[in-house]
Amino acid sequence: METAKISVPVIDLANCFVQAGKQKLAAAITEMGCFRVINHGFPAALAAEMRAIVPSLMEHRRNTEVSAGSGYMAPNQYSQIAPLQESLGIYNAASSEEVHSFCSLMHVSPQQRETISEYASKLHDLIVDIASKVTDCLGVEGFSFQEWPCRLGLNRYNFTEETIGSIGAPIHTDSSFLTIVQEEESIGGFEIADAAGNFVAIDPVPGTFWVNIGDMGKVWSNGRLQNVKHRVICKKASQRFSIVLFMFPPENSMVEPQAAFIDSKHKRLYGTIDLPEYRKLRLSSKLTAGELLSHYSLE
Repeated sequence: METAKISVPVIDLANCFVQAGKQKLAAAITEMGCFRVINHGFPAALAAEMRAIVPSLMEHRRNTEVSAGSGYMAPNQYSQIAPLQESLGIYNAASSEEVHSFCSLMHVSPQQRETISEYASKLHDLIVDIASKVTDCLGVEGFSFQEWPCRLGLNRYNFTEETIGSIGAPIHTDSSFLTIVQEEESIGGFEIADAAGNFVAIDPVPGTFWVNIGDMGKVWSNGRLQNVKHRVICKKASQRFSIVLFMFPPENSMVEPQAAFIDSKHKRLYGTIDLPEYRKLRLSSKLTAGELLSHYSLE
């Protein structure tokens, strides 16, 4: 039986300054917790160049972990929960020094270095812009995300005829504040949970970016922003690639609901979270679908 489909909000970033645009974005982030963006200004040629580089980067496994979930992770590190997935990561793609260090480690060509550096810089600018628009439409204006670290993840799913129907990435929420994805445009297999908890297929849309809220977005907004459960299913025998940027609150600070979202009608829902410990606990406990937030609930 074919997986059901769902209509995902499409947000025109050029329209987020008018009331109708703000209302549409607010509905997307407080109800579904995800949306696509158009008119984002990201160069199509640069996106294509980066997509073309990723397969060769995945052949290098020198990238080491600097925090839980960053660096190279082999399929056997994901163990039984995602045996078909492997990934590379740059801990903070907002740092040109870290991007260049990654490029040196990967022994990329000068042209590839230029592409990776420009891609990381422009994608960071885009996620900062989107994060600002997200908080603006909730009434928190002028908040700066410029210094928040953004981890770049490059993923490869090794799908074969024998793995069709298998799990590529298990059911999970992101631990991030906000996530932006340049999707695989032809393989498919990405699914999200609807309001009833049923998983529905999300077809890729060329030229757009996928955006979703993560666990820290839900905590930071005192439950206003909704994290979304998602997974990847093997649909065809082919390698599947995705490029993901995760924005996190600064790791030298604790994450807690912002005062702007707490009042007499909206009591504080979560305690203070140590983000590095939270991410480690997610990995060790394998409770990766938002269940851990209940441990910090004040209700």
